[in-house]
Amino acid sequence: MPPRGPMRKSLAVLLLLSSVATARAEWLEASTDHFVIYGETSERNLRRFAEQLERFSAAVSITTGTPRTTPTRSARVTIYVTGGMESLGALYTLDGRPPRNVAGFYIPRIEGPVAFVPELTPSRSRDELDFSMTVLLHEYAHHFFFANNRFAAPRWLTEGSAEFFASAGFAADGSVMLGRPANHRAAELLAGNAVTATDLLDPEHYEKRRGKRTRYDADFYARAWLLYHFLTFEPGRRSQLNAYITSMQAGRPSREAAEAAFGDLIALDKALNDYLARDDFKYLKFEPAKLPIGPVALRTLSQGETAVMRIVMRSKRGVATEQVRKTNAADARSAAARFPTEAPVLAALSEAEYDAGNDDGAIAAADAALAIDPGNINAHVHKGYALFRKARASGDESAMRTARRAFMALNKVENDHPVPLYRFYLSYASGGKEPTANAVEALEQAAGLAPYADEVSLALAHRRLIEGRIADARAALLPVAYDPHGGERASRLRDLLARLETMSGGDAASMARALGSLSDDDSDDGAGPGPGSSPGPGASDGPVKPAGEP
Repeated sequence: MPPRGPMRKSLAVLLLLSSVATARAEWLEASTDHFVIYGETSERNLRRFAEQLERFSAAVSITTGTPRTTPTRSARVTIYVTGGMESLGALYTLDGRPPRNVAGFYIPRIEGPVAFVPELTPSRSRDELDFSMTVLLHEYAHHFFFANNRFAAPRWLTEGSAEFFASAGFAADGSVMLGRPANHRAAELLAGNAVTATDLLDPEHYEKRRGKRTRYDADFYARAWLLYHFLTFEPGRRSQLNAYITSMQAGRPSREAAEAAFGDLIALDKALNDYLARDDFKYLKFEPAKLPIGPVALRTLSQGETAVMRIVMRSKRGVATEQVRKTNAADARSAAARFPTEAPVLAALSEAEYDAGNDDGAIAAADAALAIDPGNINAHVHKGYALFRKARASGDESAMRTARRAFMALNKVENDHPVPLYRFYLSYASGGKEPTANAVEALEQAAGLAPYADEVSLALAHRRLIEGRIADARAALLPVAYDPHGGERASRLRDLLARLETMSGGDAASMARALGSLSDDDSDDGAGPGPGSSPGPGASDGPVKPAGEP
């Protein structure tokens, strides 16, 4: 949740206003069509939490007119309940950041997006929504948007819609309310309109007015919610919003599209103020019959899985400091010594060894896990990663073929997993070889399966530039370059897009080199265009919300 920094959608954090302690229980897993949730709680709490998230997802699909689809097995959002603010804060600071009070964060990993929350607190009434749940819903709204839209959406639209959905309510009968008043933004809304409609709809105008005022960004989120709510519910305005989005998708700048759709922006701002003053906001209510969901499968984690849960969280979070990586690997070895016959424990060891740079240890642990459970996805992924890194370091083509076979084995276990498809392409491209037609097709498939994974979008754009397909390269780059949380990388990509606008086809090769150089800056193993490894953000990545902002 706002505001965020360098890496696209990589993290989102908010100050936690209150926290409710829960009694400790066994570690459980809830598996649904769209989520996997791990928490130390009761079955009743976990089931209710999972059902509310599933119904929320269904309601967002209906509201946005997006067909309700079931993601692939590994594309589901995995949520880890850390067990309190202290443990969440410790997890968040693993990349060397200063400690902050955070309410939750989200990372869109190609292996599968993950989110972390401090406590599992399902809503018990329509008016009760824990703030960490608000954060989670906001971030899931972002995940949903980027998984289903690949155009250069303006920041006000992505944040305004996320605020709209995050103010949801859940009734005891299973109903879901969307578009309720954003009470967590009440202070900014009542303080006045420091941010105007022109600020929202003209990014350059906003940046000039904003300067270094951090509070101005909090006002931005409140005003973005108000504009989205207004355009959703005010008679005659929904068609204007659709026209604005259509113009944006056609490539028109935000302000130009806004003036064409909404008319005079000063008049629009006055209409927003009048709308706010009425204080009788409508909302959408979906009865449970309109929100059919699949079953919630619950299971209790084994002793070994429980023992490595904190290790797994650290690995999925991604750590940048060498000492923490070594400590995590040492902890994983200790757990594996106690539970040598549990495949999930050995797979966790494989990931921790890979993160620590011990490729041989990662391969050995993965092989041990796969000997027990040939279908363990995490073991397959990190065996492939370790073999790939060794092959790149040696430059040995036979070693690269071995890495490819490891990813092909994963592809057989989960045919629609994006990692083997993406790495199959990189096994050619990162070695300086011309990718085969099958490899290019695999990259295209990976981009479709993991649209939230920027490294894949950048690799696809790079490929299109090599092929001289400038328009297709722009299409792949636009969502990354105009991501409102993209930071410095997004700014550099926008500069590259501006150059693409004026260049001739013969310059595509130089643009490909420029993009490849920029992408390599983000990679921790040099795997090619885009981040080339598994573990989440590096030391300079991950957006931060300034302390003290709601």
